[in-house]
Amino acid sequence: MPIKKILVANRSEIAIRVFRAANELGLKTVAVYAEEDKLALHRFKADEAYLIGKGKGPVEAYLQIDEYIRIARISGADAIHPGYGLLSESPEFVDACEDAGITFIGPRAQTMRDLGNKVAARNMAIKAGVPVVPATEALPDDMDEVRRMAAAIGYPLMLKASWGGGGRGMRRIMDEKALVHEVSEGKREAKAAFGKDEMYLEKLVERARHVEVQLIGDDHGNLVHLFERDCSVQRRNQKVVERAPAPYLSEQVRQALTDAAVRLGKAANYRGAGTVEFLMDADTDAFYFIEVNPRIQVEHTVTEEVTGIDIVKAQIHLLDGAVIGTPESGVPRQEDIRLNGNAIQCRVTTEDPEQNFIPDYGRITAYRGATGFGVRLDGGTAYSGAVITRYYDPLLEKVTCWAPTAGEAIARMHRALREFRIRGVATNLAFLENIITHPDFVENRYTTRFIDTTPDLFNFKPRRDRATKLLSYIADVTVNGHPEVRDRPRPPADAAAPVVPEFEPLIVVEGSRQVLDRDGPVGLARWMKRQTRVLFTDTTMRDAHQSLLATRMRSYDITRIAQAYSRGLPNLFSLECWGGATFDVAMRFLNEDPWERLAKVREGAPNILTQMLLRGSNGVGYTNYADNVVKFFVRQAARGGVDIFRVFDCLNWVENMRVSLDAVIEEGKVAEGVICYTGDLFDPDRAKYDLKYYVGLARELERAGAHVLGIKDMAGLLKPAAARKLVSTLRNEIDLPIHLHTHDTSGASAATVLAAVEAGVDAVDAAMDALSSTTSQPTLGSLVAALEGGERDPGLDARAIRQISFYWEAVRTQYRAFESDLKGGASEVYLHEMPGGQFTNLKEQARSLGLETRWHEVAQTYADVNQMFGDIVKVTPSSKVVGDMALAMVSAGLTRADVEDPNRDIAFPDSVVGFFAGDLGQPPGGFPEALQKKVLKGRQPMTERPGSYLKEVDLEAERRKIAEEAGHEIDDFRLASYLMYPKVYSDFEKTQERYGPTEVLPTPVYFYGLAEGEELLVDIEKGKTLVINYLGRAPTNEKGEVRCFFDLNGQPRTITVPDRLKAGEVKVRAKAAAGDPRQVGAPMPGVISTLAVKEGQSVQAGDVLCSIEAMKMETAIHAEVDGVVAELLIRPGDQIDAKDLLARLE
Repeated sequence: MPIKKILVANRSEIAIRVFRAANELGLKTVAVYAEEDKLALHRFKADEAYLIGKGKGPVEAYLQIDEYIRIARISGADAIHPGYGLLSESPEFVDACEDAGITFIGPRAQTMRDLGNKVAARNMAIKAGVPVVPATEALPDDMDEVRRMAAAIGYPLMLKASWGGGGRGMRRIMDEKALVHEVSEGKREAKAAFGKDEMYLEKLVERARHVEVQLIGDDHGNLVHLFERDCSVQRRNQKVVERAPAPYLSEQVRQALTDAAVRLGKAANYRGAGTVEFLMDADTDAFYFIEVNPRIQVEHTVTEEVTGIDIVKAQIHLLDGAVIGTPESGVPRQEDIRLNGNAIQCRVTTEDPEQNFIPDYGRITAYRGATGFGVRLDGGTAYSGAVITRYYDPLLEKVTCWAPTAGEAIARMHRALREFRIRGVATNLAFLENIITHPDFVENRYTTRFIDTTPDLFNFKPRRDRATKLLSYIADVTVNGHPEVRDRPRPPADAAAPVVPEFEPLIVVEGSRQVLDRDGPVGLARWMKRQTRVLFTDTTMRDAHQSLLATRMRSYDITRIAQAYSRGLPNLFSLECWGGATFDVAMRFLNEDPWERLAKVREGAPNILTQMLLRGSNGVGYTNYADNVVKFFVRQAARGGVDIFRVFDCLNWVENMRVSLDAVIEEGKVAEGVICYTGDLFDPDRAKYDLKYYVGLARELERAGAHVLGIKDMAGLLKPAAARKLVSTLRNEIDLPIHLHTHDTSGASAATVLAAVEAGVDAVDAAMDALSSTTSQPTLGSLVAALEGGERDPGLDARAIRQISFYWEAVRTQYRAFESDLKGGASEVYLHEMPGGQFTNLKEQARSLGLETRWHEVAQTYADVNQMFGDIVKVTPSSKVVGDMALAMVSAGLTRADVEDPNRDIAFPDSVVGFFAGDLGQPPGGFPEALQKKVLKGRQPMTERPGSYLKEVDLEAERRKIAEEAGHEIDDFRLASYLMYPKVYSDFEKTQERYGPTEVLPTPVYFYGLAEGEELLVDIEKGKTLVINYLGRAPTNEKGEVRCFFDLNGQPRTITVPDRLKAGEVKVRAKAAAGDPRQVGAPMPGVISTLAVKEGQSVQAGDVLCSIEAMKMETAIHAEVDGVVAELLIRPGDQIDAKDLLARLE
């Protein structure tokens, strides 16, 4: 009777493979599934599916012979295909099928007994004249006898299970010391996998290759081979990559190998598909029989590709009575079977090579397979949304690639592996790529120890996975909010989105940048002085938002407008866009790389000079750095795109600026040496900061090599009359162009700028209208209008200014959470003299300390502290010293007299102690002597330049240190970031790794996430756009997690994030502390199968504490040290995750 309906006694990939073959033959199919496998794909690929082994374990359910017979009867199946693994090599299963009148698609029961038992097969091979590896009989339980048998063969040895395959129970035993332990473990694993624990030992060939020959026989005495496969690339004796034909075989060896296999098959009267496995000595080409697998193999696909024979269909035909050599069988005569091309198969699994191949499990959130000419996929549960359980083999997909030559097959496989996108679970894709592209693989120099002896295979290029990381960020901020904006005012829901204005491209790219490129920094300075027009620097990209919005403006908003500046305002002198507080805030709070911001501004505005603020020996930090660190940072900033370095010292100490100025000059960039303006030029009571003082500073800076003299009025204290006098005097005393920077905190800075212009200042700073005034710079559009038509008309397009300002106006609305409540000018600035950026920040600090209603007291105390400290220059970081002291005094209710009282002990803030110790340098006129002694409490202050006390930093040692921590190479730009801010940069790296390039997200999404149903288009790089649609979220589960649902490029994605508002309500298993041998952690996820100890029991190092079963593999957990089991946190049957704390020893 011909077969009409096939039940497959297996699961997942091989079950689907058989269903497909049967379907093509017009046969009906029946699937079985265990309770834990009810969502597996194979269940839905059959015509009918039935639950098997109810109440049994996940693997045990598939080992119930009587259940298969029962289901075959109720379904009407007249044939059973066993697949591979499970019961495929059980002669008892064959007997049961025959007794029930059901066709078993495989060898006869006696053949299985002869060949399936590896010891019996070995005896048959010897009889057939097939070379064999020296080996023992089946091992007894008597371990002394096992030791004797092992010694007779000689170490090293390989332990193997007599029944079953797949590498289960196999162990390398290098000496007698490991013998008993490995045999015991192997027996237990074999018993769990096959139901039998019979084992034997075999001589280990050190440089071995694994080659196998595919046989097919019929019921009429015909037997043919389908040539060989190379299966040498293995890990833990499980095949990882397979090839057909074996690329290193000569025709002579191939003939001898296949002849030997056929001889053995004929001796066994073999029927159906089977494989004869050989071990080949890589040095001599001698081969030895290992075993026969009386079933179809996982890697049968490569043989099908190179012979054109469908092995599964052939199995069915031959059990239906077809004769080899006839068209009905699907198998030609031996002489008509030919090799055609080359094929490679890779097994894509959820084993994580970076975590010692621990099988991962969970939901596949995204799946995109490889396709195209010459690519074949045989998969099981591999699709978006599939759940990978911890119970079964971690195989996701078998990828088989065919090509005419071996080299082309490798290239095709590499392409296919790169095409895969699997998210939600770890995979071995990168590991497979490393294998097939390794020179030893390409040039056929590998052996079965290839993976174990080639550490290069574990050097992985980090997976970018930007889409998943961005989705994780969006989900997190949607559920939990952004900590920076929580409980702060939100932008209006109907706020207009910023629109970048369009301007005609420039016919000729010409501007201040081209002057620098042509004439160098000295030539640029001369060019500045020749201009009749006043030159303008736009500060919107740096100081304006630093002063108004706590430096929180993102690169997304800054870089998009750069090209509009370039085209609409090509006559601008410079864009101040970098340095100062923007550097660390970008990394610390915005998860952005400041170097990328700089590069994009530079690219967008190639005709306008870029400008940064450099804090002298403080770089862009708040402390002193070694000279070589400052020089290195300047070199990178120059390489990265900075043209003008505005260099200042927070105490106007030129000595502290020389290293930076020299470094800028050496790089061929513009060194703008800065005078920080403070006090009042015309106040006779503050003669310390008179005209003579500023002229002296200017001359020092000119001698130090500055190309431009900057006047940095960081608090907005420079009054119009003072500006007129200072600028006109400096023009007469020095030969440098003068560049004025001020703040509009008072509301009167426009008058100051116009007075300076009248006095002959060469360049001035202003902010775009929408981000100007109050603590920012004066209004660019208004100043341009005031100067229009005059001798010093800057020649800037008022219409372009308005259009760009409209953009900034819409942008500013999105940062409503960071606005200060300053409504207008504040003449109070002439009292406290706070820098513009500090004014808003100190107000925020006062609010956080509960001093909001006492702000005017804080301002007065700030002024008192300044006088107490000797009337110092106040700009970051010296302004922070004054601010810290003022807050401390108001909080503690202290007056200036209290602080100066020698009999009263005061706890000074760290920044104050550092200031008086000389950490920031020497202030004009020195320190108040009595107060300095009180603050330092006997500590000896520095009197020289702080940088001179610091040893040179070993830059390459620092690079190695952060590269090891980050897990990838660190270039010079990122090394500079790390040198400035080690912890901030380290945390930034971790955030980038977790959330990806969040700088590509629009600002409302970055701070507030997405609303349900909202769609978002994100450009992650040029020509690559993600389409994201937020569909909604599930309620918080018992683990305190929220599932968020998205469509990504039309494909469903689910992202799980913690609900941080409910974090305290969730109970989770503790994790074992890394490096503590007394805390026993789980090496992999799985189920506790056995428990060998109890609390209070004494154990010795090496004792088994418990066993974990995962993915058909049982792993014993051993004590690493002697001790007593103080706490046992598990029971048999518990499900555990990797690194969960299992037990604690004392």
